[in-house]
Amino acid sequence: MPNAMGRMATNYLRQHPVVAVSTFGRQMGMGVRAGRSLTSDIVHRTFRFSEFIRQCAFMATTSVIPTLLVAIPFGVIVSVQVGAIAGQVGATSFAGAANGLGIIRQGAPLVTALLMAGAVGSAVCADLGSRTIRDEIDAMKVMAISPLQRLVVPRLAAAMVVSVLLCGSVCFVGFITGYMFNVFVQSGTPGSYLGTFAAFATIGDLVLALIKSVVFGAIVAIVACDKGLTTRGGPGGVANSVNAAVVSSVILLFAVNVLFTQLYTIAFPARLI
Repeated sequence: MPNAMGRMATNYLRQHPVVAVSTFGRQMGMGVRAGRSLTSDIVHRTFRFSEFIRQCAFMATTSVIPTLLVAIPFGVIVSVQVGAIAGQVGATSFAGAANGLGIIRQGAPLVTALLMAGAVGSAVCADLGSRTIRDEIDAMKVMAISPLQRLVVPRLAAAMVVSVLLCGSVCFVGFITGYMFNVFVQSGTPGSYLGTFAAFATIGDLVLALIKSVVFGAIVAIVACDKGLTTRGGPGGVANSVNAAVVSSVILLFAVNVLFTQLYTIAFPARLI
């Protein structure tokens, strides 16, 4: 038994990097093809707007309420931590700048990304995975209908649009929550909170957050569609694909967020507090 377990562990360690690289390459290829197809469909006016609107409505109803419910306590947590540190160093007047920029630059995109991966990504993967095991995808290919153009492209566009809207909502709700908590609970000054935030925050911070949200939405859509379209093994395989899609999306989202943050730090060093 120990020898068999050792062989299984060895085979897993040997094969897992190859499978991971192959999966990442397949998803990158799908993303490039989907982006090219989306651009071509819009230019040639063949984009499926009805499916796009349907997917936007589905993703919005799936993720809006959970995202806003997460944004409220997140704004409170950031305000508590920032207020405590600012009070210790005697810089309570800068709580608005630190709190607002923390929410806009990092909090809102990450909250949006996690909710998109957990709610939207899992739903999209389950939908496409169920179609795959019912041989609907193979039937579409037999009828010369591209699953990429018919199923992936509208979901990709919808995920990017909904992600931007959610990010903007989280920015607003998180900032308002932090402001109210700082003023009414921590006895902060409203004018100081808003003044320091206005002094340090720029349009570029909001643009960065929205760009992040677009990329995060695209990552969630591509990973979910790829896992759904490659589902194998019946209903159990759908569950495994959903789990893999959420985990893979979260890992990629955090890695891309670190990359964006580093690039922004290098490009705009003076914007750091």
